[in-house]
Amino acid sequence: MRKTLNGMRNRGNEDRGFTMIELLVVVVIIGVLVAIAVPVYLNYRKGAANKSAAADVRSAITAVEQYYTDNGNAYPAAPAPLVSADGVLKLTGGSEQTITVSPGNVLAYQNYLKDGTAASYRLCAINTDGGQMYRYDSGVGGSVIKFTGSNAATCATTASA
Repeated sequence: MRKTLNGMRNRGNEDRGFTMIELLVVVVIIGVLVAIAVPVYLNYRKGAANKSAAADVRSAITAVEQYYTDNGNAYPAAPAPLVSADGVLKLTGGSEQTITVSPGNVLAYQNYLKDGTAASYRLCAINTDGGQMYRYDSGVGGSVIKFTGSNAATCATTASA
C-alpha cells in the first residue's frame, strides 16, 4: 500500500501542465464553435425582429377595428399615411385609439377608398434591424403578409398586390 501511495506522489511530479499543441487544439475548437454560433444567433435576432413587426400589424388591426366599432362604423381619416413616432401611433377623431409600436419598428396606417365605394385601410410595419416588411389590407382581407418595399409609408400607399 505504501508503495502505491509513493508511486502516486511521484507521478504528480512528471505531469506539469498542458503542452502547447493541446492548448492550440482547444483554442481552434473554441474558434470553430464561435464561428458557427455567431451567425446562427444573428439570424435568430433578425427573425425575432421581423416577427415583432408582424405582431405590431396584428395588434394595430385590433385597434383600428375597435376604433371602427366605437365611431359609428367609420375608419380613422388619414389622407396621407400616419406613421408611428416615438413608438406610438394615434388614431384620432372621435374615440381615440393608441397603438404601441415595438422598439425598432415603424408602423404606417392609410385609409383609402377601394373601387371608389367602401372605405378600407392598409397597415404596414417594418423593423429597422430585420428589414422585412409586413402588410395588412382590409379591402382584401386575409392575414398579414410579407411585402417588398422601401419603407412602411410607401407600403401603406401602394396598390394591392
